[in-house]
Amino acid sequence: MKKVLDILGIALPAFIIILGVTRIFVQKTKGVNGLTIFFAILLLLTGHIRFFFSPDGGRPNDEKSKTTPISVSRHSGAFNQSLENVLMAYYNMTDGFIDNNTEIINQSARSLKEALDSLKVEELKTDSLIYETALQPYNNAKSEIVSIRTDPSIIEKRQSLNIFSNELLTLLNTVRYDLNKLYWQECSVAFGDDKPGNWLSRSEKSKNPYGQDNCAEIRSTINFVLTDSTKKQ
Repeated sequence: MKKVLDILGIALPAFIIILGVTRIFVQKTKGVNGLTIFFAILLLLTGHIRFFFSPDGGRPNDEKSKTTPISVSRHSGAFNQSLENVLMAYYNMTDGFIDNNTEIINQSARSLKEALDSLKVEELKTDSLIYETALQPYNNAKSEIVSIRTDPSIIEKRQSLNIFSNELLTLLNTVRYDLNKLYWQECSVAFGDDKPGNWLSRSEKSKNPYGQDNCAEIRSTINFVLTDSTKKQ
């Protein structure tokens, strides 16, 4: 309806101007005077400004509604932040594996342990089933991160990384992590033929933390991201 009114705001003044000019200069008759034409010109300019320079660009309401949905979450901001801290420490640790840098691996593993200890799992008690299901991979991950720190060789650390990554994947799926889309990557020969190694990444393209070049394949995705138009479950 608004678009129709905007169009009429241009069309009607234009029609009055054309009619006035026609009567004065073509038919040489009186009718629409100069003052009327002046106001018609003002209305015409106003109509152009409304149609072409209004904030919505003259779009109808149904077009304005087609904006990018706002992301929302099932969890509190405090829980999400604590889980993001876990993931950031994990990504830093995998970077250490990619660079074969045991110092970074151990430092990041220490930060990761602290982040896991601070994860606000108590919030999950609002759903007892999710809470009880999440406890096992959560506790397993806390135990495995200790192994990553204490394993004497990078080969053993990588084996622990694989176990830890699987526990973290289970935890994220259980709590339905919904802030970002994540990718479950795999190198099919990480530990020899038919012995894969897995890890989580933020992007589709990821370097392999298990020591092989060009050995990364997306096996699945974690995508529980909600929008304001998605009903929370």
